[in-house]
Amino acid sequence: MTKFIFVTGGVVSSLGKGILTSSLAALLEARKVRVNVLKMDPYINVDPGTMSPFQHGEVFVTADGAETDLDLGHYERFSGARMSRRNNFTTGSVYAEVIRRERRGDYLGGTVQVIPHITDEIKRRIRLVGENSEVVIVETGGTVGDIESQPFLEAIRQLRLEVGFHNSLLIHLTLVPYIRSAGEIKTKPTQHSVKELRSIGLQPDVLACRSEVPLPRGARSKIGLFTNVEERAVISVYDAQTIYQVPALLHEQGLDDIVVEKLNITCEQADLREWDAVVKAELHPSKTVRIAFVGKYLDLQDAYKSLTEAIKHAGIQTDTRVEVSYIDAEEVERSGTGCLTGVSAILVPGGFGRRGFEGKIAAAGYAREKDVPYLGICYGLHAAVIDFARHRCHLEGAHSTEIEEKTEHPVIALVTEWTGKDGQVEQRAASTDLGGSMRLGEQACLLNQGSLAQRVYGKSVVHERHRHRYEVNDRYVQQMTDAGMAIAGRSEDGLVEMVELPEHRWFLACQFHPEFTSSPREGHPLFKGFIEAALSYAADQAQITHIQAVG
Repeated sequence: MTKFIFVTGGVVSSLGKGILTSSLAALLEARKVRVNVLKMDPYINVDPGTMSPFQHGEVFVTADGAETDLDLGHYERFSGARMSRRNNFTTGSVYAEVIRRERRGDYLGGTVQVIPHITDEIKRRIRLVGENSEVVIVETGGTVGDIESQPFLEAIRQLRLEVGFHNSLLIHLTLVPYIRSAGEIKTKPTQHSVKELRSIGLQPDVLACRSEVPLPRGARSKIGLFTNVEERAVISVYDAQTIYQVPALLHEQGLDDIVVEKLNITCEQADLREWDAVVKAELHPSKTVRIAFVGKYLDLQDAYKSLTEAIKHAGIQTDTRVEVSYIDAEEVERSGTGCLTGVSAILVPGGFGRRGFEGKIAAAGYAREKDVPYLGICYGLHAAVIDFARHRCHLEGAHSTEIEEKTEHPVIALVTEWTGKDGQVEQRAASTDLGGSMRLGEQACLLNQGSLAQRVYGKSVVHERHRHRYEVNDRYVQQMTDAGMAIAGRSEDGLVEMVELPEHRWFLACQFHPEFTSSPREGHPLFKGFIEAALSYAADQAQITHIQAVG
């Protein structure tokens, strides 16, 4: 029978439930337990696809094309589990399904209520994720006490009764503030959070106590006494140098032993040698390189979470400390490309809309003209193509129809028809709802033999994930290739997927999002190649500087 581990949060949000959940998944996998992970989000949006990155951070795209919470990216990076649209649902999607059934007459005229109809739908979705897994870890978004989370917590209470307490476990993550000026740890917020949880019929089996510093035994004992939790199950989750230390931190305190004991799981001891190697490589690199990251959602780091992690992974794989200079694309528009001087590579990430786009185009042009390694992702490919069309093909005013609908030279345009992963033809129009109208999910990319892209990947066919509405306009491809741009890869139905500049030392741009498939233990070939190119550029520049100094 599938076992269920529920993770809830208390006191405040953003304590790191996603990292805790992911780290526990990594620990159980290290003990050869088959794990799947689910995120329940309490907001009314059907999915985060149309939410501003400033509101909710990055939208993580699964292989089957679901637009999901960024925590699913952590789940994939920490474990071998591959997420799908089943692995994330929201209050909005639950209510939409229940209302759809009510309109269809499935409830035979009965009064539709939160209990049992909403909670039954929540439980159905939880059980669905449990198919073919020994353990399902269920992270509940929000904070205990929020009105939005109540149906989820009630569903957890019911499900624990249904499967039995030997088949389920509740971990509650709380904040234990450290008053630095007084040198004191305060346990009262945790006590009140557990009191709130118990008032709705849920008693935690494990408390994960988030704090700046390790909790002394006295504090753990006090928390256990006042919350009715074993002292050994009061886990200190203190600040680490890197999130990839957290599995070892939890293992050292016996969290995985407690979990397998309480759930009666027979398994091996945890083998964390791969994680030890990751942490060692990240914290003790032998090289350093600085790159520019020209984005537009820089006020919230989580807006580019998978991308910043992929850069970090490339550093781990190349024994390099990657120093990232985050540059606002609007600042490039205002002040020019002088802010890019001194970096050893330039990355232009994805995005939407007019704001800052000319700055991204200018950054791509700077990299092209100065022979600085360049990696463009999604909107970064659009920026590179538009710059090239304007300055090498002399197509004045070349643009994307996303920004300039009436542009004379629409080198980037809305593709209205394409073939999905399942072979079905999908269609869209400019008037289509934004939600679910993009080209989404994993698709094959056929790389040209002998191209830089093919050399970087080391194979001729790759599968990467997409999230976009606009594509390279094939009507302009011949003109651009005649001027020196190469098409490095296409989709199976002929859409441009990758471009490069053969005369450049390292210039690649892709329509897909390779960051979604990068992991700390394996990295990703595009990001690894990008950082290696940055190291080569930095070495060449240092050599030039040395020659000039000697001269």
